[in-house]
Amino acid sequence: MTAVRSESTRLSDNPASLRFPPGFVWGAATAAYQIEGAAAEDGRTPSIWDTFSHTPGRVLNGDTGDIAADHYHRFREDVALMSELGLGAYRFSVSWPRVQPTGRGPAVQRGLDFYRQLTDELLAHGITPVATLYHWDLPQDLEDVGGWTVRDTAERFAEYTAIVAGALGDRVPYWTTLNEPWCSAFLGYGSGVHAPGRTEPESALKAVHHLNLAHGRAIGVLRSALPATAQTSITLNLHQIRPLTQSAADQDAARRIDAVGNRVFLDPILKGVYPADLLEDTAHLVDWQALVKDGDLDQISRPIDLLGLNYYTPTLVSDGRANSDGPAMHRNDGHGASDHSPWPGSEHVAFHLPPGETTAMRWAVDATGLYDLIHRIAREHPGLPTMVTENGAAYDDYLSPEGTVNDPQRIAYLRGHLAAVHRAMAEGADVRGYFLWSLMDNFEWSYGYSKRFGAVYVDFSTQRRIPKQSAHWYASVARDNVLPDLPAEDGRP
Repeated sequence: MTAVRSESTRLSDNPASLRFPPGFVWGAATAAYQIEGAAAEDGRTPSIWDTFSHTPGRVLNGDTGDIAADHYHRFREDVALMSELGLGAYRFSVSWPRVQPTGRGPAVQRGLDFYRQLTDELLAHGITPVATLYHWDLPQDLEDVGGWTVRDTAERFAEYTAIVAGALGDRVPYWTTLNEPWCSAFLGYGSGVHAPGRTEPESALKAVHHLNLAHGRAIGVLRSALPATAQTSITLNLHQIRPLTQSAADQDAARRIDAVGNRVFLDPILKGVYPADLLEDTAHLVDWQALVKDGDLDQISRPIDLLGLNYYTPTLVSDGRANSDGPAMHRNDGHGASDHSPWPGSEHVAFHLPPGETTAMRWAVDATGLYDLIHRIAREHPGLPTMVTENGAAYDDYLSPEGTVNDPQRIAYLRGHLAAVHRAMAEGADVRGYFLWSLMDNFEWSYGYSKRFGAVYVDFSTQRRIPKQSAHWYASVARDNVLPDLPAEDGRP
């Protein structure tokens, strides 16, 4: 953690004009299955999300990612748009089944060529490419033999990592192994609201360990394949958890969710251990001694250069076994409707919607959660830089008769959260960059095309791209490295 800054890089104390330090990375993020389309072209085979989205009842309105935003065919147009918006970096994910269709064996060069061309196009426009190796699109062939519930998938991921690093390693300076493994494990194998749609608590916990192991194995591969200057990371959707009351029962509920939501990844990756209370809470569901082999934690805890933080909203919990007069309980904790819990060992915990403004996802708008998470990492893991790798909001955007999309709520959301990042940095937290989620409207997983997170509006019937007002606002922030016209109270914890 950098506690002292020189005069040349000191952050402005004027809340009406918050200046970020030179070199701060301004970017936007996407994921392959959400934008690429071309689902069956150039050798690509189905991922678990192709199978899931084509299963009736799994995705709202029967939407699929078959075409999505057609980025596979329009990437040059999209990169030109990024350049017009002044983005300094673009965080994209590589589709595993596009590169290695069965999850085994040699690469499909046409798939690798797409990412080579994308990377070259970004560099030609002065945009730094930031690669994520896995954003949830496991090859269906690997799921057919167990997916993330079996150890072999971690080995397959290491081989895939070597393929992609060999193709792009000389041009991509930032590498992320996994995006939000919590969602892959607990929404995919626990509640079943994400692919592959399984509802097996034991399988979810097995998937956690094998995802952690895949990360560690991939870091080893990247270290051996990349230049010494390359930066390696993992991106976690850490939950900023708050108890509904200060009762012992509610505080224990928060502890449980912190264990299975945060420390299940933070502790093995950054400390080389699984938290003792997590093991105790879930001992009736999985045999951890049999699951974790000798040497696993040494591999999982290989050093990383950065930690990616994804944040959207805080998490308010209570002990659901006790009566409460607090805000109404969420049936599904904001992660999609399911009768199955994504929180193994904590099924009795109740989730609540905090009072106040919400987004179209019914997620509370509260920038203090991002501030608190940044400070938690700075406090618990000093010396580890962070990047905000996703932050943004879905609203009910529409195209006006004049052909514009005005989204003042999104601008206010971003402004408040960037102010929170700035305040954390001014207090010493080492935050290296910020990536808006998302560059463009896309396939929003089990919500299909019903939710729009993009700074760029996509007319999915014509694939026309129209920058929203928030895109122009964010472009000005990135250009000037300053967050302007901010009332003092906005986004301040």
